[in-house]
Amino acid sequence: MRSCIEDAIRARKNSCEIATEKEVSNALDRMASEASEFLCTKNPVVLAVMRGGAFTAVELCCRFDFPHEFDFIHVSRYDKNLKGGNLSWFVLPKENLQGRVVLVVDDILDEGKTLQEIHEKLYQYGVSMILSAVLVKKKLKSIDHKNVNFVGVEIEDVYVFGCGLDYKGYWRGLKSLHSLGEY
Repeated sequence: MRSCIEDAIRARKNSCEIATEKEVSNALDRMASEASEFLCTKNPVVLAVMRGGAFTAVELCCRFDFPHEFDFIHVSRYDKNLKGGNLSWFVLPKENLQGRVVLVVDDILDEGKTLQEIHEKLYQYGVSMILSAVLVKKKLKSIDHKNVNFVGVEIEDVYVFGCGLDYKGYWRGLKSLHSLGEY
């Protein structure tokens, strides 16, 4: 356990801040404003993708000035690994999503596989429409971004943590975004 903590401390110490707390806050303000224009009359369900997406979802919900419900799903391709694998489903939505507009909120879009599978699963629940918001989108040519409607910040293809994103389970609570090594 000690080596995990030491590794996390070393990662934070050697990290590079790539988006300040103010830049993240401004990005969340913009995302909430853009989403509000469409969602304000739709009675949406905001669906956080646990764990990292919960941070962004709560920040967006605090900025929404319209009625909405909140729910979450717990899926992961990472489980404390630095590279993604197959999608595992741990918790399904509790709200009845039949005929509802759903805003899926996740922390990061790197390849688009997670959001694609989430969309497919949610349509099986009979939702009428799905919109998606991600705090961070990687600038990848191979990325499938057709399922993303609202993006906070775009970054190069680096490993990032903070603002809900973790480094081996640590540093989700940082209010700024950090990359491993130089950016």
